[in-house]
Amino acid sequence: MCSAVLIAIGFDTIRTNSSEAQRILIMQTYALGILLVVLAYVAGSVPFGFLLAQTKGIDIRTRGSGNIGATNLTRTLGRKWGIACFFLDFAKGLAPVTATVILNESPVVPVAAAGAAVAGHVWPVFLRFKGGKGMATSIGALLALAPWSVVMAVLLWIILFLLTGYVSLASLGAAVILPLSALVVSMNPVTVILLTVIALLIIGRHRSNIVRLWRGEEHRFSRNREHT
Repeated sequence: MCSAVLIAIGFDTIRTNSSEAQRILIMQTYALGILLVVLAYVAGSVPFGFLLAQTKGIDIRTRGSGNIGATNLTRTLGRKWGIACFFLDFAKGLAPVTATVILNESPVVPVAAAGAAVAGHVWPVFLRFKGGKGMATSIGALLALAPWSVVMAVLLWIILFLLTGYVSLASLGAAVILPLSALVVSMNPVTVILLTVIALLIIGRHRSNIVRLWRGEEHRFSRNREHT
């Protein structure tokens, strides 16, 4: 009888310890997920365009369109500076989301990290929440989640830019095709929602460009306008 009681107590202790271990594991998983999302936002907040211009003694926010992105750097400092800015903004979207995909098994956390990285670029904590339009960072962040959508968006961007010379129009077209392409290839609903939100965010950040395009006042990009 005593042996049966001891065995029962032993099994109950094992179940209790197992349940406690599961709770700890769940808490650690949630904590890791939150940490990865926060780090994605911080990475997205690094204002590479602003920092690159600062090396030349220029506050890019006071030049051209006032935007801290690659297009304004190209017009202000030259093509090489714009290319550097684009790839740095692209990388700060790609790197944290890729790390999240590797380190976290949840399908939701990488989506949240992608959204956080883009939000960091648009509302960077280091520049009092006044950042860029988010195109390059969105491409980087989404490449780890929806590569086919990114490929389609980039192809459309290139076609529209070559046909019109308008970076803003190319960016708007690329933004629109992001969620549409996700629907075509039947991506999971969470990713489709993220692509839709990012597309709307990019379009919203281009409000002034849309007005200028409508009025015929938008600046057309010129290949031979390059500064050293």
